[in-house]
Amino acid sequence: MPHRFLDPTALVRLGGMEFVARLVVEGFITGMHRSPYQGFNVEFAEHRQYMPGDDLRRVDWRVYGKSDRFYIKRYEEETNLRAYLVVDASRSMTYSRDRGSKLEYTCYVAASLAYLMLRQRDSVGIATVDDRVRVYIPPRATPAHMSAMLSALESIDPGADTDLGLALHELSARLVKRGLIVLLSDLLTDPDSTLKALRLLRHMKHEVVVFHILDESERTFPFTQPTIFRDVESGETLATNPRVLKASYLEALNQFVATYRDGCRAHGIDYVLMDTSTPFDFALSTYLSHRK
Repeated sequence: MPHRFLDPTALVRLGGMEFVARLVVEGFITGMHRSPYQGFNVEFAEHRQYMPGDDLRRVDWRVYGKSDRFYIKRYEEETNLRAYLVVDASRSMTYSRDRGSKLEYTCYVAASLAYLMLRQRDSVGIATVDDRVRVYIPPRATPAHMSAMLSALESIDPGADTDLGLALHELSARLVKRGLIVLLSDLLTDPDSTLKALRLLRHMKHEVVVFHILDESERTFPFTQPTIFRDVESGETLATNPRVLKASYLEALNQFVATYRDGCRAHGIDYVLMDTSTPFDFALSTYLSHRK
């Protein structure tokens, strides 16, 4: 059954891309990611399907005898990169004007990243958050895991008001292994609290990437006629003349973006601003090319 957020055309365009960890990750040395672990005993963690080029000595022949399928044994410190895709599922993400919502755009980006990471044999999981962690799927690297993550994205029910600081602190308590954390959000929450939580994740030695996703109209404020604006989270409304507000709005927006951009970069966190007018596969491939 085809999944909504896994776009075959986009995956073809992203076909040659890789998401390479820049920092030390807790994983096996494969040439793609660096690991702090070498040469000691490790415990069995999970199976994954055999892929061409795998060492046949690591095939689980007992499983083959029962299922007639080849599976590789994966060990606790031999998983490659552990990636956590953190999707903001608050009501503010449902905003849209002329195209799909920020949440839909985010889910396409998250699904594409999950696909790329699984293809390069990394473990990837997903968390959906608003003012707390709503859904948490731990990282795995098995083929069936992709379907579980896509189902989680497709079943998102936008929740309460946004409090990323609180949600990220809650999530940090679950992350016992160092890895890559990708936050996908409009960041319409308290910047001080959110940046503090992101700094905590960096202090815990995670690599962190922030995709700041806004609707094109939020970035350009194209409104010209008297308009009633409604807060999608609180329901409050404001009737105003956009022509009067535009200059001050754009100034405030630029300051808002600068606060997150500068706050992230000061602590070695990748900050990537996207808007929904840019095809998600183009925006993602541009970032991955730059990162590589």
